[in-house]
Amino acid sequence: MEAEVFDALERIVGSEHIIVDKETLHSYECDGLSVYCSLPTCVVLPASTEEVMAIMALCHQHAIAVVARGAGTGLSAGALPIEGGIVLSLARFNRILNIHKESGLAVVQPGVRNLAISESASDCGLYYAPDPSSQIACSIGGNVAENAGGVHCLKYGLTVHNIVSLVVVTAQGERLSVGDKSADIAGFDFLALLTGSEGMLAIVTEITVKLLPVPELARVIVAGFDTVENAANAVNDIISQGIIPAGLEMMDSYAIQAAEDFAHAGYPKEAQALLLCELDGNADDVNHQLTITQSILDKAGATSLRVSSNDAERALMWKGRKSAFPAVGRLSPDYYCMDGTIPRRQLAPVLAETHRLSEYFGLRVANVFHAGDGNLHPLILFDANVPGELEKTEAFGAEILRVCVEAGGCITGEHGVGLEKIEQMYHQFTDAELTQFHRVKAAFDPDSLLNPGKGIPTPKHCQEHTVMENQQLAGGNPNG
Repeated sequence: MEAEVFDALERIVGSEHIIVDKETLHSYECDGLSVYCSLPTCVVLPASTEEVMAIMALCHQHAIAVVARGAGTGLSAGALPIEGGIVLSLARFNRILNIHKESGLAVVQPGVRNLAISESASDCGLYYAPDPSSQIACSIGGNVAENAGGVHCLKYGLTVHNIVSLVVVTAQGERLSVGDKSADIAGFDFLALLTGSEGMLAIVTEITVKLLPVPELARVIVAGFDTVENAANAVNDIISQGIIPAGLEMMDSYAIQAAEDFAHAGYPKEAQALLLCELDGNADDVNHQLTITQSILDKAGATSLRVSSNDAERALMWKGRKSAFPAVGRLSPDYYCMDGTIPRRQLAPVLAETHRLSEYFGLRVANVFHAGDGNLHPLILFDANVPGELEKTEAFGAEILRVCVEAGGCITGEHGVGLEKIEQMYHQFTDAELTQFHRVKAAFDPDSLLNPGKGIPTPKHCQEHTVMENQQLAGGNPNG
């Protein structure tokens, strides 16, 4: 990178907010998926929308790639630095600008932690509903980039359903306001387009989120089952009766044992599968639904049932589930967290096929997922120190995603595509669809400076055409 660019960056943010030493740069070489690593040329930490605008205008002028980064908790290599490019960290955008109790809205910066929004709104009797398992650390800007969900997304929706407007900066350094507090606005829905765009279309610098009243009562039922199939069928039985739980989560035996050993939440370690079903609302409705749901679980073959008696016990039950990902690290030197989504009715057959693939590849799998909306998170256990195990694990993961697509689902629910699932995009989308995605990208970022090479692969017909052209230019025979 040219010296004049560094000088310009220093003038924008100050030298103390630019990281160039190699040792510190290693902290930014990957996100939560550490099997992919790359060092950026530098990391820039702006603190205002105006500074981001100036940085992007500079990078646009010099054709420098930019990767926006939040808390780095992503699991698809979406924040992986680009060789020769910069990382634009939003860590200093960490303020809650306003909480408006009457309208039920909060204006926050993208570096604010997900959980911090609910903590700040609690004095008003409000909270922010989407709650990814990493909510204690993940940033709301990253949630917008990946359209994150969480254990309560079944009833309350994903990030896209819980935000009303964004302030963003384009690849050219222009400021845009997207969305509105009104229920409906004219024109294209850019808010939905930008939510889940993985930092490839614009950089978010301000977010207005919806806040909800804290429910009068919330209770969790923990139900153990002796087979995964019975637990999966119970999910459909509950929803088919017209009950929409606030959360409906499922764990298999590996995950149960790891989470219980870590959190001591009172899970039945002998169970082969576990359902956590939370019901919330006014007290009369919750108590009525508790009776019906317990009856449904009994009929579905539950071998144990336990209901939280107070908020402290409820929080402990959820602690086990939300700590399942790190807890599984106790079972294996390494694990690879997958993310696919399927129709609920396909839960049992897809889990059976995952078990078959586990035996075929000789790798254990701990299953933790949002059963209510079919978002699977298989954790493939492996040892990266064993030659070939990482490659085998990646092949196994690709097969799980293929199964999800063939079952009528998709290759991601909330982790995004990033670099990890780029090849699996071919399973789900045609060349014509991928071409259209590239056109949308080009409409916002014609020079492909924002997070290039992520999210959207080159259509295969374009790949083949390029290979043929290169062979012809080199005097080779395209037919071999």
